[in-house]
Amino acid sequence: MERNEQVIAEVFGLYERFGDSDYIGEPVSQIEHMSQAAELAMAEGFDDEVILAAFFHDIGHICTESAENMGGFGVVSHERLGADYLRRAGFSERMARLVEYHVQAKRYLTLKEAGYYERLSEASRRTLEYQGGVMTAEEAEAFEQDPLCAVSLRMRRWDEMAKEMHVPVIDLAVLKGKAVRLLAA
Repeated sequence: MERNEQVIAEVFGLYERFGDSDYIGEPVSQIEHMSQAAELAMAEGFDDEVILAAFFHDIGHICTESAENMGGFGVVSHERLGADYLRRAGFSERMARLVEYHVQAKRYLTLKEAGYYERLSEASRRTLEYQGGVMTAEEAEAFEQDPLCAVSLRMRRWDEMAKEMHVPVIDLAVLKGKAVRLLAA
């Protein structure tokens, strides 16, 4: 088996093993949440890196066994752990940063958008404390300068929307195909 095939088998194997797990305080499983996020990115016509970043955005919850827990609401620093895991697997820096930034986007929107915090699920509110809390004005200014800021904010919206019950899971072969092409590029 060549390296890229091994990577695909390992990464998607995580979803085969842990995908049916509850999505930390939400009414969907891990795989349902990831699938819906990827489908939202696809529906808006984003490129394969963004689609896969949407699918992988919470991989940090399932790619490590020895991480600290956020009071029963997932893994501390899951965004960094997931991004680092994807980098080691050979995915692009852009994809890894998008995975890492989905938490920064939540912190940013909590500062910048009136009523945003109140619209967050209880699980998202609880994890915000572990994730650094509301961004400072200085942090927000720096985040706005990042070329990935806008797409990170879009990804955050998909993250929030991807919690619908009884939505069929995407055919993982579609996402595996995208991943193979990106790894080969």
